[in-house]
Amino acid sequence: MVPGTTRPLRVAVLARSVYPMHAYGGLERHVHDLVRCLLAREVRVTLVTPPARRSRPIDPAADAVFRDPRLTLVPVPYQTFPFAGRRGTTILDRSTAYPWFGWRAGRVAARLAEAGTIDLVHGLGASALGYALAPPAGTRRVPFVFNPQGLEEFGATDPGRARLKRVGYWPLRLAVRACARAADRVIATDRALVAPVLAHLPIAPDVVRVIPNAIELAESDRPDAPARGASLRAELGLGPTDVLLLSVGRLEANKGFGDLVRALATLAADGPLAACNWRWVLVGDGPMRSQLQSAVAALGLGAHVRLSGRADDRDLHAWYEAATLFVHPTLYEGSSLVTLEAMAHRRAVVATRAGGLPDKIAPGINGWLVPPGDVAALGRAIGDALSDTERLASMGWEGRKIVEREFSW
Repeated sequence: MVPGTTRPLRVAVLARSVYPMHAYGGLERHVHDLVRCLLAREVRVTLVTPPARRSRPIDPAADAVFRDPRLTLVPVPYQTFPFAGRRGTTILDRSTAYPWFGWRAGRVAARLAEAGTIDLVHGLGASALGYALAPPAGTRRVPFVFNPQGLEEFGATDPGRARLKRVGYWPLRLAVRACARAADRVIATDRALVAPVLAHLPIAPDVVRVIPNAIELAESDRPDAPARGASLRAELGLGPTDVLLLSVGRLEANKGFGDLVRALATLAADGPLAACNWRWVLVGDGPMRSQLQSAVAALGLGAHVRLSGRADDRDLHAWYEAATLFVHPTLYEGSSLVTLEAMAHRRAVVATRAGGLPDKIAPGINGWLVPPGDVAALGRAIGDALSDTERLASMGWEGRKIVEREFSW
């Protein structure tokens, strides 16, 4: 309710992408769950986002959010410019089409505020640019909460192309800074990200609030997941004590999967993987798929590696159940919902000390943290984890406690 009234709070949520309308990623899942949880608390939500991709298969359970009568969907086209590449997947697209979408979506929010039909604007990334640059005047302006998400445009995700990326992301950085400057509150999704938020955005410390991205534990606790996980292990020829390493993410350079391939090759040649039956399963798809396949083949790991592509929710949660250890070798990260999902499934984690991961992984308690891009350190951490697999169960339970305490919707 709006304070001092009996009227429900009315929030405009602005996002360039939401699951299952557009894609399956951290941002998309976060927006979907945010809207779902607001609706469950009797908040009236106006979701300003691009029209659904008609070719995208719809998950009936996830699609239920969009049938809720308390939700108003306002489509704003996301216009990809010539030569900018696929929507949302290239630097050029993110620095041209994304700010333009943000201008148009933000202007929609401004008109809703002027009409008195919303009480608050919640913008993710550059999606509220039009509200930031041209808000309604005087009392028509409503509070603006800004979530910059992972700040990828401010941090090089591929050291070899850092300068090129910094130049390419310049327009998007301007848009994000404009949103932050206009915001009443700016969200840092992890304690570890407060310093980068303050370093990159023109805001005072008292404007920042730490509100973690979260997961829905009921999704992780699917009753059929353990049996399905056991079936997946059997399909791979793995017995109960054999090793299944699992990674989940978009196949692109900044996820560090190439580093993991090299680390696994070393462990398989002269390490704990040399003397056991093991598999590495990578769930996800993206532009690096062919390069990863070539690297796996060149290093002689083909018999041990499965690039499984995208997975629906049922299979994804079954893969977590099937895993011995979750490995997230990312070079750059925002919050990492996949790591939280692995922890919710009581899996110990080897990850890099990137983005918000230090808020989730307590070394020696529920996993290991290594420097991003350090192949040798990544290999040592995986080797340490596999040297005493009996302790992985207790570490997994500690991870579950962390999720329940700090990262559950």
